[in-house]
Amino acid sequence: MQPCNPNAKLETKCLHAGYTPKNGGPGTVPIVQSTTYRFDSTEKVAELFDMPMEPMYSRFANPTCDAVEQKIAALEGGVGAMLTSSGQAASLLSVLNLCSAGDSIVSVSTIYGGTVNLFGVTLKRFGIECIWVDPLADEETISQAIKPNTKLIFGETIANPALTVFDIEKFAKIAHAHQIPLIVDNTFATPILCRPIEFGADIVIHSTTKYMDGHALQCGGVIVDGGTFDWEKSGKFPDFTEPDKSYHGVVYTREFGKMAYIIKARMQLMRDFGCYPAAHSAFLLNLGLETLPVRMKQYCENAMAVAKMLKQSDKIASVTYPNLPDDPYHEMAKKYLPNGTCGVISISIKGGREAAVRFMDALQLASIEVHVADIRTCVLHPASATHRQLTEEQLKAAGIDGGLIRISVGLENIEDILADLQQALERV
Repeated sequence: MQPCNPNAKLETKCLHAGYTPKNGGPGTVPIVQSTTYRFDSTEKVAELFDMPMEPMYSRFANPTCDAVEQKIAALEGGVGAMLTSSGQAASLLSVLNLCSAGDSIVSVSTIYGGTVNLFGVTLKRFGIECIWVDPLADEETISQAIKPNTKLIFGETIANPALTVFDIEKFAKIAHAHQIPLIVDNTFATPILCRPIEFGADIVIHSTTKYMDGHALQCGGVIVDGGTFDWEKSGKFPDFTEPDKSYHGVVYTREFGKMAYIIKARMQLMRDFGCYPAAHSAFLLNLGLETLPVRMKQYCENAMAVAKMLKQSDKIASVTYPNLPDDPYHEMAKKYLPNGTCGVISISIKGGREAAVRFMDALQLASIEVHVADIRTCVLHPASATHRQLTEEQLKAAGIDGGLIRISVGLENIEDILADLQQALERV
């Protein structure tokens, strides 16, 4: 068989990119359940440490994981990817690959609560400052937040759970004007609905736990290197352009060119943190990726039907879903997400937190879970769960109030989903 055509459509890449069966070989990506790999000579091992393009130890790389990494890189239009053990690990390593103590980052305020805590609390302990900006602020205001020690800008394509749509081109323009890269968390959109690199993002991350896996089987994350940022021209990243003393003096930009970022992440950070997934986890993730285009289409259809129904209820204060014509981010969604805005909806129930609890407890088909983007419909109360550690001011900045409920619309028959939501509303 021939390798997957790089110009193939996304549906084809989901099935064929990353792995090409050999004559008589397995038709699906095989699970290579091994920590080690044997070589014929010490010279070969030495070569791999100079040019680590093949697996040599499964804390760095594994053939099963490698196939999935290549597939995701192809889907996002990147030059390389690295799987991690969780989405949080992907967020952490994507930043640490660029920052050291004394540096700062700029992030929009409407991002996932766990990432808010990671950036605002944990990274602060590492000596890395996070400067928060309003995603709707003008370019001048955002530029003023960038300091000489700022190393990146961060945002989410579709924010969790505020469902604001990130203006990728605006932030890419600002980042590049200051010679720093833009990192975009594309978890909710997936490359099926949006490919941030095409709009100027330099690095894309995902919590693969969500739609990519899709079946609530395991946690995972991925970092994708767009290969678009010029580290040498920037002059702000000596770790890329000067010898790495921890890795026999390699200069990443010189040795690896456009793949400098992702190779550095693997050979420095994955080496030291070791948060790499098991081969079996990558195998399961690949199964989810193979059906991703079909699932994303149905998620969007079901979610739109739910959003329209809830808009008609006199017990709902507001429905946030960018696909709705009256949503404040509708025009932005048309630009960046013309084929839909995922299956997640945020609603605010009249009566605040108490009414929200009554509604959720009355659901029969939909389950209350600390999860989202599953094949099964599930709900969560962010203020008391995923965003529980945030202050009232941070909750407000993230667009969250006591009556807010995040509904992750699944793939059940839409009539059954609507019926369950309706009977629960009747008990509020």
